[in-house]
Amino acid sequence: MTDQTFPAIVEGSGDLAGFLSANKDAVDAALANAGALLFRGFDVPDPQAFDAAIEGYGEPGFTYEDSLSNAVRTNVTPRVFTANEAPPTTEIFLHHEMAQTPLYPSKLFFYCEIAPETGGATPVCRSDWVLDHLTTIAPDFVARIEADGVRYTNVMPGNDDAGSGQGRSWRSTLSVKDRAEAEARLSDLDYSWEWQADESLRATTPALPAIRELSDGRRTFFNQLIAAFRGWADSRNDPNRAITFGAGDPITSEDMAPAIAIADDLTADITWQAGDVALIDNFLVMHGRRPFEGKRRVLASLIA
Repeated sequence: MTDQTFPAIVEGSGDLAGFLSANKDAVDAALANAGALLFRGFDVPDPQAFDAAIEGYGEPGFTYEDSLSNAVRTNVTPRVFTANEAPPTTEIFLHHEMAQTPLYPSKLFFYCEIAPETGGATPVCRSDWVLDHLTTIAPDFVARIEADGVRYTNVMPGNDDAGSGQGRSWRSTLSVKDRAEAEARLSDLDYSWEWQADESLRATTPALPAIRELSDGRRTFFNQLIAAFRGWADSRNDPNRAITFGAGDPITSEDMAPAIAIADDLTADITWQAGDVALIDNFLVMHGRRPFEGKRRVLASLIA
């Protein structure tokens, strides 16, 4: 394995499934160190080979169907699905996958089947580095989100809206058929909610942690604050109403400015080549998606 500061690049050839199976301990050690690994040069010609690589890695999956993800996706295999299907012009800002919910995966796999003509990189950012800098620059903000947590509000449509990065319907998100089942699921999750006149559903999470301590003692800026503040905008959602402190007080642009600037400064881009596979530690690294031109097909899979 060859290593860069961030992300680490693992260059090879031949069958990635066999490589991951035979070298899992080394792969996991490299992932714990770097937070993101890019496997390049291996023979991963199609989604089925990507699925086989995930099986070779040998950890249980976290299904899209059972998640509370807001993104519209389509399954390709039971474990593999399309990345966020928002339009190419939409930027998806840095976030930890599903950290705006009580249910989230520990790791993410991405696979580039078709590289875009222009743009379309996957930005990645170490959240432990972000928190280290943020604690120095904005200690009061860090102390408050650590003590109180944060809440997220999202308005989900009645039917999937593929034109929005937040377009997954409440029926799909909650795995329910009707309002009664939706309200029962939200109650179980300790959410508050309000039905809208157009059959959409405004849901607010309980106070969720915004900082996470890893098993080795590192602390990370584990949340969706940047993505929600910068990108949760569509015909239903207003970013200015998307995030609050745990007690319900708004998180303002002044609160968010240092975190955004620090994260932007520390971000590196994964510029895709066809056949690339990336493995990301969801507790350590944020990711996003740059706008792009031309056809781009990046698939994803989640590890429980």
